[in-house]
Amino acid sequence: MLLRKILEDSKISYDIVMGSIDIDIVDLEYDSRNVKPGVLFACMKGKTSDSHQYAAQAAEKGAVALLVQEPVMLPPGMLNKGIGEHITIINVADSRKAFARFAAAFFGNPADKLKMIGITGTKGKSTTSYMIEAVLKNAGKRIGVIGTIGAVFEDKKWETKLTTPESYDLHRILAGMYAEGCEYVVMEVSSVGLMMDRVEGVEFDYGIYTNLSPDHIGGVEHESFDEYMYCKSLMFKQCKKAFLNIDDEHWKDMLVDAPDCEYKTFGTDAAADFCFKDIDCVKANGVLGIEFTTPADGRKYRVNFMGRFNAYNAAIAVCIGYAEGISYESIYKTLSNMPVVRGRVEEVKVSDKFNLIIDYAHNALSTESLLNTIKEYNPERIICVFGAGGNRSKLRRYDMGEIAGKYADLSILTADNPRNEEVSVIIDDIIFGMNKSNGKYIIIEDRKEAIRYSIENAKPGDIIALIGKGHEDYQEIKGVKYHFDEREVIADILKEAEYNKQ
Repeated sequence: MLLRKILEDSKISYDIVMGSIDIDIVDLEYDSRNVKPGVLFACMKGKTSDSHQYAAQAAEKGAVALLVQEPVMLPPGMLNKGIGEHITIINVADSRKAFARFAAAFFGNPADKLKMIGITGTKGKSTTSYMIEAVLKNAGKRIGVIGTIGAVFEDKKWETKLTTPESYDLHRILAGMYAEGCEYVVMEVSSVGLMMDRVEGVEFDYGIYTNLSPDHIGGVEHESFDEYMYCKSLMFKQCKKAFLNIDDEHWKDMLVDAPDCEYKTFGTDAAADFCFKDIDCVKANGVLGIEFTTPADGRKYRVNFMGRFNAYNAAIAVCIGYAEGISYESIYKTLSNMPVVRGRVEEVKVSDKFNLIIDYAHNALSTESLLNTIKEYNPERIICVFGAGGNRSKLRRYDMGEIAGKYADLSILTADNPRNEEVSVIIDDIIFGMNKSNGKYIIIEDRKEAIRYSIENAKPGDIIALIGKGHEDYQEIKGVKYHFDEREVIADILKEAEYNKQ
């Protein structure tokens, strides 16, 4: 694609430092390790790195253009060898924002051809996207999903490393989905994704706000809760319409810088545009779920997901369904027949005497919601098996420890993606928080053995909660991802138990 056309279609201000814009660009690249001849390489500043320092390396590998926001120097020796003599350097105010727009232009602005639904908030993004997908799909719409579980459209899957992919990867995926016949895309939009301008230039037809609580604060993520909240709010500057949780105290903060965003509210507050009441935990045909009603019209909704909080996720799906002209009958049928989301309060059959649940809860809010949800089903004991991710906020570990200590009868502290940290150090941080609530705990660093202990020591009426891994099928240790699927682990433990009986 001609660089001139990329610049025209991206609609950004730029200066030509050197070279010509009438050159062909075969691809865009943001990782210097992957540069190939004919590409445009984007020099971008991040929290921990600055790829401007790799400009010369990119030129040596054959990059024909550099996108920069500050001066870069190509060594004289490089020019003498003929490398870099004809390279084009484009200077912009913010290379990360510009690169996102370049990526959109390079792939033909696919987001403009799709109905885009963005979901942001601390909790509920994945489940909400799953419910929206089901409601639209069962009404005959063709919808793709981008989020924690990757990028999926019907039987095609695109691998992603991030909940909200880097802008180049996002537009590549959107273009691929559109080419396959996709009409709608629902995606999780993370605070870090917004902070790093990964969705710059994308206009969302619908923006959704679930809730907000302290998370992703510290380390390489957000410096403060205010920064975290501000980054979440950025999405609504890019939304035509929005649905916001009126029961969350921060919902108005999402609109401070988005005066042109048309919005409606949902929640249990009588002032909500979509008000729902009478949330009940129910059990039908052995399936745990919830029901709620809408006072305005007396309609009832049911979803086979544990937890009162899932009423909010379902309400969002209802709002989107109605906004797209889908009937109550279709929405009710869809929600009441949905299977449980993998790793989201997912029950795994182990015994008739006790229950075992796998859930992705990995912060204080989601852990508290999960454990409160379990309490509503009157267990004899709650046994909570969990750890915390390495190279992440210590505050998250403290808070999770305190919450688990408060609500669980026994916590089994173990490994959960320790990354480059020692498991023992992470557990010490969890214990620091747990001591605040005088929680009872034991330590079993090996996660398989921790799960085995929970099963072998469960009593009738207990509910075991394996939290943190959810849908994940790996453990990340010292930079290596090892296969680890808790469902497979449980199956192995049960087989080993049967073998030992023989």
